[in-house]
Order: sequence, then structure tokens, then C-alpha cells
Amino acid sequence: MTVDLTTLGLVEASEGVKNRQFSSRELTQAYIEKIRKTDKKLNAYLEVFDDALDQADLVDQAVRNSSRIDLERKFGAVGGVPIALKDNILVRGKYTAAASRILDGYKATYDAFVVDRLREKYAIVLGHTNCDEFAMGSSTEHSAHGPTKNPHDTSCVPGGSSGGSAAAVAAGLCGGALGTDTGGSIRQPAAFCGVVGLKPTYGAVSRNGIIAMASSLDQVGPLASRVRDTKALYEAITAHDSRDATCFTVDAKKMYPAQGQTRRIAVPKGFVNEGLHTDVRENFERTLALLKKDGYTIEQIDLAYIDKALAVYYVVMPAEASTNLARYDGVRFGLHEDGKDLLADYIHTRTEGFGDEVLRRILLGTFVLSSGYYDAYYRKAMAVRYKITEELRSVFAQGFDAIATPTAPTPAYKIGEKAKDPLAMYLGDIFTVPANIAGLPSISVPAGFSQQGLPIGIQLTSDILQEDLLCTVAADTEKVWDDELVDTEQYRTHMHSCKSF
Repeated sequence: MTVDLTTLGLVEASEGVKNRQFSSRELTQAYIEKIRKTDKKLNAYLEVFDDALDQADLVDQAVRNSSRIDLERKFGAVGGVPIALKDNILVRGKYTAAASRILDGYKATYDAFVVDRLREKYAIVLGHTNCDEFAMGSSTEHSAHGPTKNPHDTSCVPGGSSGGSAAAVAAGLCGGALGTDTGGSIRQPAAFCGVVGLKPTYGAVSRNGIIAMASSLDQVGPLASRVRDTKALYEAITAHDSRDATCFTVDAKKMYPAQGQTRRIAVPKGFVNEGLHTDVRENFERTLALLKKDGYTIEQIDLAYIDKALAVYYVVMPAEASTNLARYDGVRFGLHEDGKDLLADYIHTRTEGFGDEVLRRILLGTFVLSSGYYDAYYRKAMAVRYKITEELRSVFAQGFDAIATPTAPTPAYKIGEKAKDPLAMYLGDIFTVPANIAGLPSISVPAGFSQQGLPIGIQLTSDILQEDLLCTVAADTEKVWDDELVDTEQYRTHMHSCKSF
């Protein structure tokens, strides 16, 4: 029986290419054909790059000309596999617009650092995926190219802002994907689409070549079907980059030595009760019970400041976003709308070029940075941010491997359901923003399904640069759910139906 190459995990597919079971061209062609057949229903991709097969041919040439030992050194665990990129990650010579009209026609003049890393590892840079405009949103409805749909139920959102990347992974339209996470934009769509999503430690992955939203919060990270695939993709893109002043150096990493596993997980008291959907609550409690049965100790902890994280985020993020987006004026690149003078050019261009959600956040950010309000809002938010960071890190000093919460308070909701209620959408970030506020690594792992068959995720957060430990706990969580669901219809649906979408 012929194997559908698009159902293989990232690491498994890379092994197949290295072992010459199939070529990178065959694998890439399989994804391209599947995208052509199915993506009209999902709108996960904005562009599939026309040189993807040429990249694959170069990989196959390298395989033919290399020994097995050389292949391991060159390829790592991602070589030969097509990887999708969120539309705010620059790819030289390709249109990159962060799903915004204001960057219409803009072609990147250089590769982002993470793209350089993928090419060095012989991965195939497959295409750009849809996202909320400038990564501002939690549903991938705020895109100039229309919404992306959830492969599990096309009437539902895939989450956001990296919804296109999450949907592409869930539907088997790429071997893995990169997104960006400012307040949960990798982890929440991973939960909604039933895949794994990792937000690395702030500074572990270079942001060079990423279209900025909020510079002290943004982080590039991987999405894949399984924890080991997500970790492999993370390891492929992480390295010191002298062009990013916030990127960790090798010496700096010695300040945070690897921690031994204690099999202890902390759960914040009260915080996990915030507006939880019944199915999310039940699955979260079930996950903790499964981990306890597997030998983990689950302990309730008190956190005094964590419930302030969402308020802090929605002061700091719009402030930084409004500053970053000031550069889009229609003069140097992208959309230009004529007015009677230069000021009118700016006004017309920005009014026409930005969507409603981006305009809303620019206005909010400009307000909190304005004279008379900076001290009242922004300065206080930064002071509380320090307290949140200090408090979260103290948990790991007590010997816990991870802090566990649901990834999102609800499963995926219907397209349009929260479009006119931004506050309801913002509340969906309540569990994910603390990790960004504190710069900690955090991962979402599939943890069962709602009564309607929609995926639900659990979020695990560890200390700075403890991605290895975090992925160990995540893999254990993945295994207990595999064992729990392996004979159920929902599991078969999750593992197979989406990828044959």
C-alpha cells in the first residue's frame, strides 16, 4: 500500500529522506498537491513558493552526494521536510505583508534569521501562511485575505494570530510550521487545532527579520503534530544571532543551567477557574489526574499577581505596537494613498492600509504613552510586569518542573462569534499572556476533546531556557493522552481525519 507522505511526522519524514525511502521532491510535491486540492476550504496559505521543488532538488542532490554520517551532521532532524512560515517572517524575494494591505507589494530583501537556519539544515521553505494582521488577533479573522478555517470544523476559527500555521499543520499541509507568539499566538491556535505549539524563552530564538508587533513580547516558535517534532524544529532555529541584541549568547545560557526533572507540577489556585468552559475544565482536571497516575506530583500554589497579567499585557502590547507601526507611512514601502499634502498622505494611507483591530490597538497604545497617562498606565504596568516575572520564577526555584493551566478558556468558537466583541476575544488570552510577560518558555499540548469533538489543549510553562525539561513534561503529557484515547473514535479522528482533510 502506498504511504501518504503528508501523514508522516516531521522527524519521521526527515529520516525517510535521509534513508532514501523517498526523495525530498516527492515529499514536497505531495504537500503541494494536497494544498492545491484542499486549501481553498481552509485558506491556510497565502502563497506557496514557486521555488519549493527547486529547493527539494538541491536537498536530494545533497543526499546523493553525502554519507549517512554527513547527512546527520548537515540535516539534523528537519532536513528535506517542507516548513510553512507565518506571513510576518521575511523570505528574500517573496511577498511578506503580515496579512496587511499596508504592505501590499512589499518583497523582502533578506531572509529572517530563522529562515537562514532552516536553509542551513536543508529544510524546504514551503510558503507563507495566513495570520491576523500584524499578528493582532486571536482568531485569524483579522486578515486582509479573509479568515482561515479550523480543519476540525470549518465553521470555527483556528485561533490566532498564527492560525494559518496551526491549520496547515493540523490538515497535513506541511511537515511543521513557524509562527510568532506575543501573548499566546502560537499556543492558542495549537490548542484550537489539536497540534503542539511552543513559545520559546524570550531571546532563545532571534527576531531578526520578523515584522515586529510588540518587541519585548514577540517570540518566534514552532508548531508540529507531535512534541518530538516541535522540539526538533525548535532546535533547528535556535542559535545566537549577533544582529538581535535581545538574543541570548552562548555564555549567557550558562547562567541558566539545565534542571533535573522532579516530576512536580504547580497549578495556580483560583486562576484556573477564570471563565472556563465546562469541557475545558473537565479535560484539564482529567489531564492532571492522568499525570498523577503516571507518577507526577500535582500541587496547588498561590500566585498573587498572575491575575493582573492580562491587564498588563493590554497596556504594554498596544504601546509597543503603536510605536512599531509608526514606520508604515506609505513613503518608503507598501501601500501609498495620495492626499493634498504629506500629512494627508499619512492619514489616507494608514486609514486605508490598516484594519479595524490594528487601528484599535494603535489608538490604545498611543493613549497610554501620551502625556499625562504614561505614568498612570504604562509605568505602572511595567512595575507589575516585574512583579509577575519575579513571582513566576520563584515557583521554579521551589523545585517545580512546570506550571500547568488550560491553554485557552474555551475550545474553538464559531467564525464571527466574537468579531464585534473585542473584549471577549482579549479574555481568551488570559492563560497564555503570563509567559510572554515574564519571557518564559511555554508549550501547548493536545489534551482531549470537547463534547463537539473540538481539540482542547493544556499549557505547560517552565523556567528560562528550560525547553528540554519543558518538552520532557510535554511528551509525558502527550503519552498519557495517547494511552487514554488510543482506542477511541475521537483519537482516530484527531490523528487521521484532519490530515486527510
